[in-house]
Amino acid sequence: TSHDGGYSHDAIVYALTECGVRHIDTAKRYGCEEKLGKAIRESGIPRSDLWLTNKLWPGDYGYKAAKKACLDSCSQMGVEYFDLYLMHWPESLQPGCSNRDMRAETWRALEELYKEGVCRAIGVSNFLVHHLEQLKEDCSVVPHVNQVEYHPFQQPNHLIEYCLQEEIVFEGYSPLAKGQVLSDPTVLQIAEKYRCTPAQICIRWSIQNGVVTIPKSIKKKRIQENCQV
Repeated sequence: TSHDGGYSHDAIVYALTECGVRHIDTAKRYGCEEKLGKAIRESGIPRSDLWLTNKLWPGDYGYKAAKKACLDSCSQMGVEYFDLYLMHWPESLQPGCSNRDMRAETWRALEELYKEGVCRAIGVSNFLVHHLEQLKEDCSVVPHVNQVEYHPFQQPNHLIEYCLQEEIVFEGYSPLAKGQVLSDPTVLQIAEKYRCTPAQICIRWSIQNGVVTIPKSIKKKRIQENCQV
């Protein structure tokens, strides 16, 4: 789910019940936690079969605020834990504190949530190498995941190499560059050659590069296509 393109209850239920999707990525920022929880319950898929990722918005950074926001998100979705919980951005929206100090303070809250089992894994999103280096110096748990935009037009190879070296899973969002790659002549040529859609080519390319890939659509046909990669 995301705040771009809207939310579709039917699409979520369809993806879970008809396409075998088990990985759901959302964020407080997207404003659909409660609705998403209802869709999951309606699907009848056991919680233990799902991988739920949620994200902490910078407006909730800080030790106490972060812990409260995570527990509130669990409550909104009707779940007891998240499989993965991410700091959404490296920049803070809180005044009076440096971004580095605020990241470290927030990360300490996530470390506690991890040790308490509320978050089975913790990570970050949109962090660059210097952000990760600072966090490593300031805290004790290295992020398990770094979720970053990744597609043929945006390939942060230095960041990927760093994550590999530090054993941080690199996860890529927007594998279709918000639709821009779908009309790219090279992608269209490859899609025709392999008798696939341009979207399928880009998702496959991302997966073959070793990136955990999270495509997004609210259209049933597209969801089905994405799952056939």
